[in-house]
Amino acid sequence: MGVLLAPMPTDDWFVELLHDSFQRVVGATFLPEGVDGPEASRWLYENAPFALLAHDTSPDPVFVYANRTAQRCFEYGWDEFIGMPSRLSAEAPDREERRKFMEGVLRRGFVDDYRGLRIAKSGRRFWIEDAVVWNLVDAEGTLQGQAALLRRWTDA
Repeated sequence: MGVLLAPMPTDDWFVELLHDSFQRVVGATFLPEGVDGPEASRWLYENAPFALLAHDTSPDPVFVYANRTAQRCFEYGWDEFIGMPSRLSAEAPDREERRKFMEGVLRRGFVDDYRGLRIAKSGRRFWIEDAVVWNLVDAEGTLQGQAALLRRWTDA
């Protein structure tokens, strides 16, 4: 395990890591049929209808990826999101529950249909719902971090 370097928003290698890991760990795809390569990187960052975030494996994991849908949902721009401790996506009282959940994902590999309370930059509280959270594992089996695909969210 090491600290994953933050990619640029449309780095093909990182989208390949996200997608290949999702396929290996979850057994599904999140890309539309026929979308791959540089087109996949742009689509995932700019047009995906779901929020996608990833953090590294540092002792206090930090975000290394957040697509535009995630940025709108959490109200942070790319430069604000990247490097921010992922624990800050939950309010202080909810961080312990979030930490235990993420440890569970680490043990199990992934969790589908997750629901949890989160907080945006403005202080707006919202529920993430129908989320998939998985271990970001490269082709060699090395844990690179964890990622979350948020299908729905509603204001709390």
